[in-house]
Amino acid sequence: MTNVLIVEDSRISREAIEHQLTASGEYTIIASIENAANAEIACMKENIDLILMDVCTADDESGLDAAAKIKKHYPDIRIIIMTSMPEHSFMQKARNCGCDGFWYKEFGNIDLLEICRQTMAGKYPWPEKSPVIPIGCTVSSELTDRELEVIRALALGMKYEEIARDLGITANTVKYHIKNLMQKTGYRNTLQLVADVVEKRLILPKY
Repeated sequence: MTNVLIVEDSRISREAIEHQLTASGEYTIIASIENAANAEIACMKENIDLILMDVCTADDESGLDAAAKIKKHYPDIRIIIMTSMPEHSFMQKARNCGCDGFWYKEFGNIDLLEICRQTMAGKYPWPEKSPVIPIGCTVSSELTDRELEVIRALALGMKYEEIARDLGITANTVKYHIKNLMQKTGYRNTLQLVADVVEKRLILPKY
């Protein structure tokens, strides 16, 4: 049996995951909590083999931050990051934290049990790409990494000069990217663009 820690702030989602794992007969749920800040404490107290960790947990605690700390002190514990949000940066951040797998709750084509089985078999199940989200007249996959960085900076309320300094480019280059974004998306101004990407959770400013 595989000992599992579930970290999920939604009670409904947490209970659904608990039921699915228990019904399989392959997993023992050691703890099921809503706050990622308590995940490392659970690892200290219990023998955990696998953690199912949501990105955004109770009290705005980051599952990615918790995963990085756990992997540093408990590298043998396997961690699968879960999210219902299409935020484009989450997969890379999860890789950087040393996580073993990644599961989009609402966008994936592999169910959670299969992700868990692959992970415990020593595989690294990851989606091939982030979900494709419509943004104005285009889709998220048509936006470059640099354009997404510019959108994130705009969502944080940064001015062109601040974006230029932050990204190590010139203000004219920032304007060039924004011009391209307006042409791709068909929006008249950056406020419309930012509102759309934030509403659709392609960009979550505080993450």
